[in-house]
Amino acid sequence: MRRSKILHLSIVFLLSSTFLVACGSSSSYQGDILETTASAEVLPTFLNNQQEAVRQIYAAAGKSTELLQWIPCYCGCGESAGHKSNRDCFIRAVNPDGSVVWNSHGAGCGVCLEIAAQSIGLWRDGKRAKDIRAFIEEKYKEGYALPTPTPQPS
Repeated sequence: MRRSKILHLSIVFLLSSTFLVACGSSSSYQGDILETTASAEVLPTFLNNQQEAVRQIYAAAGKSTELLQWIPCYCGCGESAGHKSNRDCFIRAVNPDGSVVWNSHGAGCGVCLEIAAQSIGLWRDGKRAKDIRAFIEEKYKEGYALPTPTPQPS
């Protein structure tokens, strides 16, 4: 539990200091890279030159798709890239054979990374998806783009 909190706090601190400029709805997402790997355990090569915190968030996102599918993103990607949730910022699809189609969008967007890191940290601390979503909605309701059209958790 302590290790999870330290990891969570260090990721949030790094993101806060590194990604001061968030991606906005005016950005073009035509340059996003999609890469398929054999499983969520194998990260895409587009992360090779990224900071360790970004790679850690992608690794955690790959193991947390059941949570992130219920969490909206507030960077504007719902309108500009057709994303439905924060999951789409990192993962386009998980195929029936377990292979993962990764999306590079999240690697360049501080809002996406921060939402994922906070959500996964709360999930690991035992919070329910519904409560995590309420926290994210409250935190990002002002000063950010419109949220993705994310369904409510059941």
